Amino acid sequence: MLRMTMSIASARVCRRRFALAILLGVVASLGAYRTFAQSAADDGPLQPSSDLAKPHFIDNDAIVKMSKAGLNDAVIIQTIQTQPGHYDTAPDNLIALKNAGVSEQVIAAMQARAAGLAFHIKDKIEPSPLSAGVDEIGVYYQDKRTGEWLPLKTERVQFKSGGWLKSTATHNIVKQDMNGYLDDAKSPLALPTGVNILIYAPPGTQAEEYDFLRFREHSHGREFRVKTGGVFHSESGSQRDEIEFHPHKIAPQMYEFTVPIDIEKGEYGVLPPGSSNVPGLSNAGKIFTFSIRE
Repeated sequence: MLRMTMSIASARVCRRRFALAILLGVVASLGAYRTFAQSAADDGPLQPSSDLAKPHFIDNDAIVKMSKAGLNDAVIIQTIQTQPGHYDTAPDNLIALKNAGVSEQVIAAMQARAAGLAFHIKDKIEPSPLSAGVDEIGVYYQDKRTGEWLPLKTERVQFKSGGWLKSTATHNIVKQDMNGYLDDAKSPLALPTGVNILIYAPPGTQAEEYDFLRFREHSHGREFRVKTGGVFHSESGSQRDEIEFHPHKIAPQMYEFTVPIDIEKGEYGVLPPGSSNVPGLSNAGKIFTFSIRE
């Protein structure tokens, strides 16, 4: 009987020890898990965070920023094709993109991506004129009633100077001031203030190389002065007759600026680059003119 009692007590002790061992094992496992979790928190998450996993969509504003930063069309189009994006290609937004200087190819790539279509950069898109009237190099104004672009009047200008010289050491570039003379007292074209002017420049030419001039009026004609000294006369134009303007690119070779609302009445002209430096054998060139009469 005594032996049986001792055996039962021993069995109870063994069961208690076994239960205690299991409990200690669970506690140790929990401690190890907490240590691992703390280490993982210190070292960084094992899975990407929600911020990293969240896609960054490219939109119209991002395309405009890349274009203004001077990125190549191929780079922008590759971004459109490989990055998630949302592009608003409604007509007004397309006009805004073009006015911001985004190229035709990039706009076409945005339209293709928005429609779920493929676009290949090798597909060459020729720059289309803004209207049927813009079909050659020149300077145009926008009719406020119809919105159509129409050519400014072209007039012959005679360049004269009291003693300007050319030097073989400077490759016959004019080094002094020259005056431009137009025969008629008024331009045949009168425009309102606030009119938009479009410069369709030759390849390789910037709008900043043109001069926006106010003429000095006489009973027998109009006159202006340009100061030359480089290949393009606008490098140092006469402050007396030259008006500061800020053209912005709206398409390949096309630049637009607005005649100020508060501009004074008078006679004005846009002088193309090279006209005063290379006037020809007769010292004559051309200038685009208009009047502000109201």
